[in-house]
This record gives sequence, structure tokens and C-alpha cells, in this order.
Amino acid sequence: MFIKSTKNSPWQEGKATGEQGISISLGARKQKIRGFGCCFSELSAEALNALCEKDKDAILDELFGAQGCDFTFCRTPMGASDFATSFYSYNEENGDYEMKHFSVERDEKLLLPLIKEAIKRQDALQIFASPWCPPLWLKTKRAYSFGVFDKTEEKLSAYALYFRKYVEEYAKRGVKINFVTPQNEPCSNQVFPSCVWTGKELTEFVGGYLGKALEGTDTEIIFGTVNGPETDGRYLWTRYCDYLGTAMQDKEARKYIKAVGYQWAGKYALAQTRQDFPELEIIQTESECGDGENTWAQMMYIFELMQNYFYHGASSYVYWNLALMKGQSSTWGWRQNSLVTVENGKATYTPEFYLMKHFSHFVKRGAYCLEVKGELSSCCVAFENPDGTRAVACYNPYSTEKVITIEGKSYALESGSINTIVIE
Repeated sequence: MFIKSTKNSPWQEGKATGEQGISISLGARKQKIRGFGCCFSELSAEALNALCEKDKDAILDELFGAQGCDFTFCRTPMGASDFATSFYSYNEENGDYEMKHFSVERDEKLLLPLIKEAIKRQDALQIFASPWCPPLWLKTKRAYSFGVFDKTEEKLSAYALYFRKYVEEYAKRGVKINFVTPQNEPCSNQVFPSCVWTGKELTEFVGGYLGKALEGTDTEIIFGTVNGPETDGRYLWTRYCDYLGTAMQDKEARKYIKAVGYQWAGKYALAQTRQDFPELEIIQTESECGDGENTWAQMMYIFELMQNYFYHGASSYVYWNLALMKGQSSTWGWRQNSLVTVENGKATYTPEFYLMKHFSHFVKRGAYCLEVKGELSSCCVAFENPDGTRAVACYNPYSTEKVITIEGKSYALESGSINTIVIE
């Protein structure tokens, strides 16, 4: 099978060609694949709710059903993200260290119904949750944006309990949280819900509080989601050794860390992570957000990000916005890309939807990433599925057609195209 997509003609079946091309060879198995997915949010739910039920169902089928993207690994926010309709947490009762006023009732309006629709179509769905900001009374200053955690023992214990309550309350509503991360983007102060933690502080929280609070549950910890090293050279404290490196040197934290999660800006720590800890699972937690234009050129750039993550050992790739109203901004004014855009009651699949489908439709949970060699190997990512089939995702960033040959068969990759070749 050979599926190809171009800017003006996505998802078309192609045929092998008799022309000899650039040789691409598939080698040894590398990391095991957990899956592909996207992030749930209130604004995504609102965008889908603007459609008629038939169209909404069709999109959810396409994203989570076996005939479409077949997403099996998704992210959800714990409390407000920058794509919530407003900022909130699950407990703003000052001094409620026992979390007696903890409530996820807010999520029952938009977030939980969307997640349940996904689960209805994908019973193998795994979910990881990330907080953007703790309750305000646990920070040194009562603001969702910017700021740091007030790291007293009493408040750290309360926050760990907050995580456990979240896992338990979601379970009561039929949603299993397989993993949590202690903080979204801990390296950066943001104008949206955020909280800066150093690697040492996260290590102490995971090893001394969070890990113990989750004992007895089926929920495990992904360290992250780390958005460093920061590309701005002034922020030297965000280097790899100050985050994952520090956490993995601590025996108490290390025993709870089942994986490390890197957001798109964490790409500069991938090589060191794989070199130091080849056994540690790497989760790609959030693809780069874009500018809301949803261009084919941006999609090609995202392919490069995906190749880089899988080359350096990632087990998964998680897209950011599931759906947005066309031209919609986050709560702080940044327009971003999405898999689906909605305008005047009609939905459009974006180029990045087709990119994700070129991977996720063909690569199943439990597959292995394969070594790829050849002149155009940097444009390819290959996998071996549990049933023995192999899928090669490849793109052609050049201005002329490129022909590649894999195991005796040749395929013409059109200029500016993305492609998937399935070898039985």
C-alpha cells in the first residue's frame, strides 16, 4: 500500500514505479511505540459543539476510530490550560489542605463529555494529565499567570493529595488517568496559567510527595512536561542536567518516574536523555503550536519534528489542539494550529491532520521504530507493527520529485508531499 498527500490532493492511493531510486534500507528494532494522539481542551469541545451532531460524530470517528487516525494516547489538562474558556482550578478554598472542597464539576460541562466520546470510539485509549497551574492559594502570589509554588511541606502535601483526588474523581466518572505529569512547561513564566519549578524542586515533589500520594492507584508519573533547555541562552538553569538529569540522580524520585515528557521545546534534551538513560521511555507531549494559518509548509516542518523525536527514541507523538474555530485565539491571544477548523457550522481537516493520520493510521501500539539508512533516511521514519507489517512514513521537502527504493520496490515522492508505504 502506498498513500500520498500533496497540498492540493491529500490522502490518495499511489502505485509503485519501475524506476530505480535512492536506496532506503530498514534495520534493527529500536524503541517500542505507545501511540499517537492529541490534547483535549474546552475550546476544542466548544468548536466541535458548533457542528451538527452528524458532522461532530464524523470528526470524532475520524480521529479516534480504527478507520481514521486511530488515536490511542491523548493528553488532558488538570484545571485550566491556555485553551480553557477561562482560568480555574479544582479547589480555590484557601487553606483546604485536606481537599474537602475539591471538585471536577466544571469539567462535566465540556471536557469530560469530549473525553468520553473519544473513549466510546477507542477503548484502548490511554490518557495523561498535566496541570498548568496549581490552586492559587498554593502559590506565593494569587495569580494563574506567572509565579511559583509556595513550597512548604504542608502545601506540597496538599498538592500531592490534589493529584490523587483528581485521579479518583475522574475514575468515578468512567475516565482512567494512566499518567500524570507534575507540571506543564516548568521552565517558563507564562501569561497564561503556569508555575515555574526548578528541576531540583520537581525532583523533591515527585520523590517526597507525589509518588507516595499515588501509591495504590494505577496512575504513574511522567516527569515533565519539560520545555527546556530554553533556546534563550540566558536561561542556563533550564539545561538537561538541571531537570531530568537531576531527577534521575535522586533514588526516591527515580523509583516513581516511569517516563520523561518533553514538549516541543524540549527537543534539545533528547540526545542526552537517550544517551544517559536508554531504558527510559520518552513521551513527546505537545507538538509545536503554529500560528493559526494551518499551512502546508508548517505541516512539513512538523514532520521534521516528528522524525527528530522518533530518531531520538520517543515512544509517542501527541498533537496539541484537536479542533478550533477558524481564527480562534487562546485565552491570552495566540492563534494556533489545529487538526480541525470549524467555521459557519462546517469543519475542515487541516494539513497537520493528514500528517498525523499518515503515522497513526498505519502504526499501531506495540510497534517498534526501525533503524533507517540511506541518503534520504532523514526524511523517513519506519515502524514494524505487531502483525509484522512495516510502515514507512516519508516526506519530500525538495522542489523536484524523488524516487526511493525499499526492498526492491520503488516509489515516486512528489515535491512537497508526505507519504506512507506499507510493506506486507
